[in-house]
This record gives sequence, C-alpha cells and structure tokens, in this order.
Amino acid sequence: MSAPLKVAVAGLGVVGAETVRLIAEQGEILTRRCGRPVIVTAVSARERGRDRGISLDGIEWFDDSATMARDADADVICELIGGSDGIARDVCDAAMAAGRHVVTANKALIAMHGAGLGNTADAAGLTLAYEAAVAGGIPIIKALREGLAANRVTHLQGILNGTCNYILTVMRETGRDFSEILAEAQAHGYAEADPTFDVDGIDAAHKLAILTSVAFGCVIDFDAVHIEGIRHIDAIDIRFATELGYRIKLLGIAEMTDGGIQQRVHPAMVPIEAPIASVEGVFNGVVTEGDFVGTTMFEGRGAGAGPTASAVVADIVDIARGRGTPTFGVPTEELQTLRVAPMDERIGLYYVRVMVHDKPGIFADIAGALRDSQISIESAIQRGRAEGGIVPVVLTTHETKEAAMQHALGLIGALDSVAETPRMIRIETL
Repeated sequence: MSAPLKVAVAGLGVVGAETVRLIAEQGEILTRRCGRPVIVTAVSARERGRDRGISLDGIEWFDDSATMARDADADVICELIGGSDGIARDVCDAAMAAGRHVVTANKALIAMHGAGLGNTADAAGLTLAYEAAVAGGIPIIKALREGLAANRVTHLQGILNGTCNYILTVMRETGRDFSEILAEAQAHGYAEADPTFDVDGIDAAHKLAILTSVAFGCVIDFDAVHIEGIRHIDAIDIRFATELGYRIKLLGIAEMTDGGIQQRVHPAMVPIEAPIASVEGVFNGVVTEGDFVGTTMFEGRGAGAGPTASAVVADIVDIARGRGTPTFGVPTEELQTLRVAPMDERIGLYYVRVMVHDKPGIFADIAGALRDSQISIESAIQRGRAEGGIVPVVLTTHETKEAAMQHALGLIGALDSVAETPRMIRIETL
C-alpha cells in the first residue's frame, strides 16, 4: 500500500472540525477508496483550548495558519477559514509555494482570486480543489468539469443559498413576512447575525461566478454578475405567485446569449411543475442544459458541517488517487474572456404588482404605460373595490426586454394613483 496522504487543516470552525472528524471516523473506507491511508497531521486555529468535540491527539498544532501551510508535514492544505483576502489567501499562497495541494471551501476566495490561484496551481502541477465552495454536498463542480465534459453548456440556473431558500419556503408555508422569518432563521442558526451576504444575493453571486467559469470555460468575472436579493419580496407576492402557478426562488442564472454571457442573481418565479420549484428549505439545486445530454438536475444540502466536510474530503480523495483536471476544466491560461451581455438585454417574462388607490381609470393608465414601452400583457388580476383604499393590480407580460420593463416601471411609478414603488419579479423557465 502507498504511503499515507498527509492533510493539514487551517481553520477549526464547524467545517474544519467536521473534516477532521470525518477523516478519523471514515479512515477504513477512505483507505479502501484512496488505495492509501488519509491522515490529519496538523491543524491551526485562533483558540487552542476550545473544545471542538474532536480528538487532536498526535496532531501538530500551529498558531499561525500560513506558517502551517509552509512548514507542516503535509501533502494537502485544507483552507477552511473563509474570506476573500487576508489569512485565507496567505494560506493558499504559502501552500502552493511549498509545493502542496490546496483544498478550500471558500467561495469568496475562488470567485475573487480563482484565476490567479488557478494559474499558480496549473503551472506548478498542483491541485486547487474547491468542490465544497459551491452548493455544499452537491458534487456540481465535478459534474460540470468531468461528467458533462463532452457537452457545451448553454444554460445553468441554481438555488445556491440555503438561507434565502429557507426564508422563501417558510414565507410561502406560513404567509408571514420576510423580517419575521429572517429573525427565526437567525435564531435557528440558518442565517448569520449579519445576513447581508445571504439575503442580498452576494453569497449566491460568488458561487454563480465560479459555476459560470467551469460551465462555459471563461474567466471568472464576479463584477459582471447582476445581483439582487430577497428583502423586497412580500408575502402578498408569494400568494399571487401560487395563484398564478409559480414559486418564488432566489436563482443564480448563467446563460450564453447572442450578445454574450449573462450572469444574474435575483428572485424569480418558476413554474410549480419545474423540478427546481420543489427544492425547498435549506436545500440547494442546480439545473444545467447541455447540447448532447439535455437537462440535468442536482439537488442536496447546500451548507452545514457534514455536507461541506463531505465535499472537502471528496477533493482529498481525488488527490490521493492522483486524479486531476485543470482547475476550471481547461488550463487556466486558456479560459476565454467572453463578452458580457448587459442586464438590459435580458429577454423574458415578467410579473408586476402595483399598489394603487382604487379609482376609475387606473388600470387603463397602467396598461398605457406598458403600451408606450411596447410591452404586451399576458394576464391581469385586479381585486374588488376598496372604496377609495389601496388595492393590488397584478400583471404578467409576454416576452420583452429588461430595458423596456424598466422604462415601464418608471412610467407606472410616476402615476398619481400609484401608492408605492411597483414590484417586479422576473419569470424564469428552463
């Protein structure tokens, strides 16, 4: 049997500790599947004395993670600290400078610096592996990079943030509002104390930028991702979505259009019968369209200690077996710089809700604004009279350009009878 593969773990938070525990508890099965033992030889974290529920007997401790990456007796460094810069970047740089493979669960690091790190790894014949950075335990990077390698991917959409999916699911099930469910998610540990990265779509955008690079063979371009979160989604929109035959999800979407590559993260209505509509709670799901394979779907837990550690160790197994592919499916230097299709060029269906003062002629005014923007109405819902009160008018449109819809929203919002900013949600099908 070959010599053991030695692993050092930087960061002993929930994922780092679970990775150490998984390697220890699954030692026998890992040895069989790797053809050699996998052992943790070193760890580093900020607090040495904290009880993490794992045994560190016989494992060397380092106070400084970058020093560990350079000096530890290890073949593989697992960066499980997080953050796009600072110590996480230092760990990766130090590891590869010392000729060590790197495994990370850090989506921000890969989204912001993946090209440079990938170049370094490819040039040195090292592995930079990041399966755990996207969609937790779902092996979507391996699927895109290997399983679908014979296909040109033309479209990809995914539920990439479990916190948002949980909030939207519970809002639909209970009829309660966003702020109440967010507080509940924080109490249950499904959302951070500062939920900005999750609910404002930034976390999903990091993941989408990575998936886009792997799926389309292009340079990671996080700055090109259009990002919207879910703070503006109201319970009333979820009720109307159900009535119209849709569910609302925060989607990350990448597609090749005639105008170039388009990447966007935003709430979307998807048909109830669509497979991705059934992905509920903290689960993630990714749907791809390939020219030979057709539509494929992947679903699983997108976060949590166990699923993420599982993905980390899956990358370690590949390294132990000597299985390697270029970081983004093709050599990093061959990644293409594709034209970015502006968001204004998006063509699709739209849902619009307008809260209006109930008086004669308002629907005609709204229809006129859409007509002047060259938008055709597909369906309309106008509730009963409220004796001068405020009522919703809900419309869905036929296919139109984003630029036209934004123009129409400006016209509608300026109407005297409109009580608040019109709400728009894009409708997506695959």
